[in-house]
Amino acid sequence: MTLYIVAEECISCGDCLPVCPTDSIKEGAIVFEINKKTCTECNGDYDEPQCVKVCPIDNCILPLVA
Repeated sequence: MTLYIVAEECISCGDCLPVCPTDSIKEGAIVFEINKKTCTECNGDYDEPQCVKVCPIDNCILPLVA
């Protein structure tokens, strides 16, 4: 599973960038974006996704449903 950032909710604060253990978050053209190929939802590193934990906006970072 992977996560994605809801563009309409993201305030581009950058809080998520330094906490990602797989360096899957990058600054996009408008807001931050999560690389779906490398995002692990922090499995193996933490009990919960660190980007979600530090994000100041509720429901900004969500699971990507295929």
